[in-house]
Amino acid sequence: MELLLPLNLPPYPFKLTEQNGQFSLFDEIRKRNIIITPEEWVRQHFVQYLIRDKSYPKTLIKLEGGLRLHGQARRSDIVVFNSRGEKILLVECKAPSVPISQATFDQAARYNMVHKVPLLVVTNGLQHYYCQIDFVTETYKFVEELPAYQSI
Repeated sequence: MELLLPLNLPPYPFKLTEQNGQFSLFDEIRKRNIIITPEEWVRQHFVQYLIRDKSYPKTLIKLEGGLRLHGQARRSDIVVFNSRGEKILLVECKAPSVPISQATFDQAARYNMVHKVPLLVVTNGLQHYYCQIDFVTETYKFVEELPAYQSI
């Protein structure tokens, strides 16, 4: 079952509950139980990775934030702010069965036209790509590892 597959992220002690064949877990950010879909499984793992392994404050993380793009409502998976309220990180999550493709990067880039975030992540839980954006020179570069919160 793809739903609870191990990912290429550290395992975290989620408290899973099952009701009528649907699994859910308590989302620390949204402060409520969330039904787990394959994409949500990736999102929850990546949030824990940000908090526990990279020291991003959970109070500065927003999940499934709304945005308008070309007049249409969209949702960005994870946006992280700094202590001044500026967006510093945008994460686009896909289900593990969804390969990371040019279309995935294009979607993240379109969302970033609205957010204008200097650090972009695209992940399906198995593969992770980290990209730093320089808006002054209009360039980007891939980096090997996600920087810790303190170094951004």
